[in-house]
Amino acid sequence: MSYNQPPPAQPPFAGPAAGQPGGRPAWARKRIVIPAALLIFFVGVGIGSSGNNDQEKTGAGSRAEPQPTVTVTKTAAADTTEDEDGKQTSDNKAVTDEDKKATVPNFVGMGLQSAQDKAQEVGFHGLTSHDALGRDRMQAFDRNWKVCSQNVKAGASTSTETKLDFGAVKLAEACPAKDEKPLAAEGGKMPDFAGRSVKAARGALDSGTSITVQDALPDDRWVLVESNWKVCTQTPSAGASLSGQPVAFTAVKFEETCP
Repeated sequence: MSYNQPPPAQPPFAGPAAGQPGGRPAWARKRIVIPAALLIFFVGVGIGSSGNNDQEKTGAGSRAEPQPTVTVTKTAAADTTEDEDGKQTSDNKAVTDEDKKATVPNFVGMGLQSAQDKAQEVGFHGLTSHDALGRDRMQAFDRNWKVCSQNVKAGASTSTETKLDFGAVKLAEACPAKDEKPLAAEGGKMPDFAGRSVKAARGALDSGTSITVQDALPDDRWVLVESNWKVCTQTPSAGASLSGQPVAFTAVKFEETCP
């Protein structure tokens, strides 16, 4: 026997034969196709479900369009009844003059501001006031004035449309025995201005009248605040006809005596 002969050639490897430990039977090879198909099916279903969920989430998270709110206001109708003839009548009554009336309080002795507040409280809103001393001073600060008279008697029942006029003096002054209302040049005649304020005299004359005022005392003072000066003499005299002629006054302060 010779030991130099090469070993016999091996046939090429063709893979394990069916039925051998390394090989796979036919039924095993077919089983691979079935899971793959199922996998594709479930993946498709999962994607579809995910899309639906995303749509639902998007719909739930999106802001809803505001809807207009309609408010229905119900107006109460007037109660109606039928009279003897079968006609409907309303219980609503028209406002009459009696409904607008109020009793006028007693304002005398009250501060002017308090009197005005009280008048408005009971329904009177047409209010005015004047200087009861006839000096034609303005009631610039109502709290510094007190009521001496009123044009409508206290206790009278009158329309709230009535205009109330208060005669007033300053707090430190005494009320006059008679309310000195502003004068007016009536009938084209010169009024008697003696003792009246220069301001009141000027206000009683036509606005176009030429007026000069001089100090009745030899001090030759300027008459600046005319409501603080009283007339001593006048030209023309009281009762004279007024035809546009100039008017002249001499005056002193109210606490002074005319010469």
